[in-house]
Amino acid sequence: TLIIELDFGLRCLDIMLGVKDDITYDLGSVLKGQCDIYKATTQVKLASNLSIVCAPEDPFAKVDADTISKICTEMRKYYEYIIVDTSAGTNESVFDVVEQSDLILINTTPDPICVRDARTMSDEFYKRGNKKQRLIINKVNPEILKEELVPDLDSIIDTVGVQLIGVIPDDDAVVISTGKGVPLPSASLAFKAFDAISKRLKGEDLPLVLKNLLT
Repeated sequence: TLIIELDFGLRCLDIMLGVKDDITYDLGSVLKGQCDIYKATTQVKLASNLSIVCAPEDPFAKVDADTISKICTEMRKYYEYIIVDTSAGTNESVFDVVEQSDLILINTTPDPICVRDARTMSDEFYKRGNKKQRLIINKVNPEILKEELVPDLDSIIDTVGVQLIGVIPDDDAVVISTGKGVPLPSASLAFKAFDAISKRLKGEDLPLVLKNLLT
């Protein structure tokens, strides 16, 4: 699996994956012609089957959909899965870059603002003819749900209008692991949720983790 990070100026995956001191070249280096995409690809120590191309540190770096498409075409020779991690929010470049993806994962939290943004993005992809979308609801806290910011998780699914593929709990283990750049404990609820999502992406039929949160 290869992750291509596109959150320009706000890159974070190098810290989360424990490779912040190993990055010599990033996507910005490729765009400037300083190296090819292979030199900008860093092997993640935590997983032998995972590599990353980090986003440029320059927040004003520019990239177009054709460039990312060519990079993905080239790297498909060597990777089974390529994940393009876009910046949060809605902007034209995000739509242009990912609209031809084999699958689009729409991420939202139960926050009403995020849910509305997710609906906006999903609608735009539908307009562009891409119906290959799945929804991930992240940072789900039962106590927050009790405040009735949204009625329940079913209402989020209905609002966004995308089939659910996973629910991730608000788990302190995620904050600790990503901050230290170490693996998520396999006993944590978040690990079980992520594991289930990955298996569903590979075609396995698994019940939703934390199904009780849907009520």
